[in-house]
Amino acid sequence: MIDQEALTIVLPERPERRYEIRFGEGFDQNFADFFSHRRFSKIFVITEEALRDLVYEPLHAALKPLHAHIHTVFRPSGESSKHISHLEALFDDLIRSGADRSSLVIAAGGGVVGDLAGFVASTLLRGVAFVQVPSTLLAMVDSSVGGKVAVNVNTGKNMIGAFYQPEFVYGNLHYLITLPAREWICGLAEMAKHAFLTDRTEIFDRLLETARQAMTHEGGFRSLPLSILKDRIKESVSVKAAVVAADETEMGLRASLNLGHTTAHAIESLLQYKGMTHGEAVSRGLVTALLLSRDLEGLPAEECEAMFELMKGLELPLDTAGFEATDLLEHMKFDKKNEAGTIRFVLLKRRGEPVWGVPLPAEAFHRAWAEQRSRFG
Repeated sequence: MIDQEALTIVLPERPERRYEIRFGEGFDQNFADFFSHRRFSKIFVITEEALRDLVYEPLHAALKPLHAHIHTVFRPSGESSKHISHLEALFDDLIRSGADRSSLVIAAGGGVVGDLAGFVASTLLRGVAFVQVPSTLLAMVDSSVGGKVAVNVNTGKNMIGAFYQPEFVYGNLHYLITLPAREWICGLAEMAKHAFLTDRTEIFDRLLETARQAMTHEGGFRSLPLSILKDRIKESVSVKAAVVAADETEMGLRASLNLGHTTAHAIESLLQYKGMTHGEAVSRGLVTALLLSRDLEGLPAEECEAMFELMKGLELPLDTAGFEATDLLEHMKFDKKNEAGTIRFVLLKRRGEPVWGVPLPAEAFHRAWAEQRSRFG
């Protein structure tokens, strides 16, 4: 178990920029502690209209004792809400509402809200304080940690952005209770990925044990007690936190977090980002990456199969969803990880030993995709 109440990210090149990641059930003392020795002139909460009752109202109640001016911006749901064309009106709203350098921006929602609010915080008055309050499992274990913030333009997703670390991340586990099954898949796929990347074997082993336990519950993983979920979530976040602390701006090790994402991004591109969640695409991409790791990097077959067992236990999709290898390869040509026109993958030599920038022979991908289809559909 991870016993500490908080995980701390310390950036080696800027040790003064450390921040905590805390978890609680509701907005408890873990949340209040952050504000006990900080004062903000104004607090701007950016969230989604669809989250008003579940996310915003409890957060607003927790902030009221601070006696700060609280201004809330409700955004429409979905990826389109973080298009750069919407930013001028949003900045004008915040500035007219009295934003100054002592203001705080809180992102209360999933990954889209975190990306948008973080980008706003990074650029408003050349940067103001920023707090993440993720409302989905995916945002808790992945997008809220690490400081990647961005908005979309007509030519692509997340093309305009920055590395801007939050002051604090708070995961309210009560938000998970109402998540639909597909949202759980999104987060569990990233948790599986973290378990594959870490050399701390106990994290993989405990997640596998918990997945087996979940299979005996009617509701699966999401029906487990919050205390168990909290431990697994904190362990997963600790993997991401360690990578970010070692490589904030993705010059090396942080690239390993793209495991499974080359195939996933190709699937999403083929679908024009409709009809399949990011986690469902990543899960299928992880299968491909494991097969390629075995074939190209010598990942032991028994380790590969153990990772498949974990994914099955988490009830993640492993199939090819009817896509053809040729079509996926065509879309991979535009992946941002490519170099000199060559498709590059993140693979594993062993569990916990990633390699990145691996050139992908087209025939190897065809073989792996064919095996994935024959084994998993």
